[in-house]
Amino acid sequence: MSKAIKIKLHLTDGTNFDTSNLKNKTVLFFYPKALTSGCSVEVSDFQRKLSTFKKLGFDVIGASKDDVDRNIKFVEKFKLKYPLGTDAGNACDKLGIWIEKSMYGKKYFGINRSTFILDKKGKILHSWSKVKVKDHVEEVISFIKENKI
Repeated sequence: MSKAIKIKLHLTDGTNFDTSNLKNKTVLFFYPKALTSGCSVEVSDFQRKLSTFKKLGFDVIGASKDDVDRNIKFVEKFKLKYPLGTDAGNACDKLGIWIEKSMYGKKYFGINRSTFILDKKGKILHSWSKVKVKDHVEEVISFIKENKI
């Protein structure tokens, strides 16, 4: 994708994330549901490597469709030093990650776990979809270093 995306998220620190007003390059990852096992591992992995991302010049933002209060509980539980965002609009639709899923034969819509690397103008430099949590954060760091982003 070469075009800048325009999305906004309500952040747990009381501010808004807006791709038209970025201060730094950003790793933006979307997780299906706050306070669940896989998502807990993912936010913790990003927290453990936050200083590495900062040294590489990146902000880290996690996001879901959970309401801000649930995301605040998630931040507090794992003592996250980066904000989580709530997609109360159509960011997931714009990114193509709001998909039909199936569990135990029941169909529903949810987030396709995905990660995006954005430049300062909101342009997607790289993305991963159907992310497997194990070793994903290392994969993102390796990609950034190898491609000198």
